Order: sequence, then structure tokens, then C-alpha cells
Amino acid sequence: MNILTKDSYHTYYPSPIGILKIEFNNQALLKIEFDDHLREVKNNCQKNFYEDPEILKIYNLIFDQLNQYFMGQRNIFDIPIQLNGSRFELKVWKFIQKIPYGKTFSYQELAAAIGNPGAAKAVRLASSRNPIAVIIPCHRVVALKGGNKGYRGGGWRKEWLLKHENNKSKHLERKISFV
Repeated sequence: MNILTKDSYHTYYPSPIGILKIEFNNQALLKIEFDDHLREVKNNCQKNFYEDPEILKIYNLIFDQLNQYFMGQRNIFDIPIQLNGSRFELKVWKFIQKIPYGKTFSYQELAAAIGNPGAAKAVRLASSRNPIAVIIPCHRVVALKGGNKGYRGGGWRKEWLLKHENNKSKHLERKISFV
């Protein structure tokens, strides 16, 4: 029987759009966020978790699926995730996970789809609070008139991810830079 520990671990993933800071525990992915202030990745992992097979299993699952996604070989993630948020945020994040690879939804369309047609601004706010970038693909939620404003990782990342998912990533520039 798996026992969920209170311990969480963090590591870093060097993606084509910058360093991703990843937090996880022995059963689930907890957070992925962009780390634009990281100067270098010296010690890749907090704590020595390599000795625990359950933690190592989650770690490998996260890295393998991110590698596959960025290489264009995966369009659906099946990593266990653990989310904390308001009931509304959880509803928005759950719907965002159902947006097909390479497709987009406007904030207005998403609000209507979850039964709150007048809540586009609230949907946008909930989307901006998404704790698991890339895996919960909030980059697929766009303004009605287009544009990439409001993406917490930066508009250029949102544009990169959308182009990547539309099979236009073969010539996309890797955007890793250290401050």
C-alpha cells in the first residue's frame, strides 16, 4: 500500500523554453513552474530521493513524459497529479486538461463549457493560477481576439507551445538562457 508522505521534492528540467522547476512527492506531481531566475542547475535535486523506488518512479515518469512531449512524441500526459485550489479553480483546471493537443479554447468558451458563461475573467484568473505548467495546458486557453497576453510563463512561451503542438516546432528556437 502506498503511503503519501508529507515530504516533497524538487528538481529542475531544462526545457526548450527555459528551466522548469518541478515539485513532486512519492505519489504525484505537485507543481511545474518556469524558473527564469535560476543561474545554473548545480544540484539537480533536493534531498537524496534516488534510494526510494516509489519516488524515483514518479521522477522518471515526469522526466520521460516531458522529454517525449518536447520531442513531439507525446500529446497526452498520464502523470498522477495532486492539485490544491478552490472548487472553481479545480473545475477550470480539470476542463483545461480535456482541451485536445493542438487546439485552443477562448476564456469565454471555457467559461460557457463549465456552466458559467459570464465568468471569462474568473476563468482567466484561474488559468493563470495553474500550478502545473505544460502538463495542465493552460497555454491552450486564449483571449477571444487572440494574443498571448496573460500567460504566467510569458507570451513568447505560450506562442512557442502552441506552435510546437501544431507540428511547427521543427524549426523553433530553443529559448534557454541563464540570467
